[in-house]
Amino acid sequence: QWQFVESGGNLVQPGGSLRLSCAASGFSLDSYAIGWFRQAPGKVREGVSCISSSHNTYYADSVKGRFTTSRDSAKSTVYLHLDNLKPEDSAVYFCTATLQLDGLCAIRELRTDAWGQGTQVTVSS
Repeated sequence: QWQFVESGGNLVQPGGSLRLSCAASGFSLDSYAIGWFRQAPGKVREGVSCISSSHNTYYADSVKGRFTTSRDSAKSTVYLHLDNLKPEDSAVYFCTATLQLDGLCAIRELRTDAWGQGTQVTVSS
C-alpha cells in the first residue's frame, strides 16, 4: 500500500523559509516522480512542483524561483524548500507520485487514492 507522510509545516512570517518532508513507503521511490500539491481553504488543490526519478524538476509559475524540491533515495524522502514565503502560500501541502515520461515529470497525480494527511503552512505576521 502506497503511503505518504508529510511534515515540516509551521507558522512563519512573510519572507521566511521552511523545509517540508515527504516520507514515502510501500513502493520503490526510485522509480517514480514525486510532486507537491497544496490546497488553501475554499480553493481547489493545485500543483506546486515535481521531481522525476532522474532528478529533473518542474515548478508552478507561482513558486518558481522561491521553492526547490529535492529527493534522498537512501531516506525514501522528498523535500520541498520554501523560501521568501508569502501569505498566499498558506495552505495544506501534500505529496504524492506524479506522472513521468522520458525523465520529465508533470504535476499531475499518478493515483487518485494515494494522498497523505498533509502539513499546514501558514504565512502571517
